[in-house]
Amino acid sequence: METLLYAAELVREDGTYKLVVKDVVRDTIQVTPVPESAVAKLPTFLSVLNSKLGSASARGRR
Repeated sequence: METLLYAAELVREDGTYKLVVKDVVRDTIQVTPVPESAVAKLPTFLSVLNSKLGSASARGRR
């Protein structure tokens, strides 16, 4: 059985980006500005993370 712990969204508003993370267990939200350069690197970061986690991430959501 899956239990959702966190939900994250990357939002662009008026040309700026922010990461919105909801802690589902504690019912809290954190918002952090994200530079455009980091947004551009996100696919690479996720690929590296996926390769380091190996088969464990294959069971996750897509």
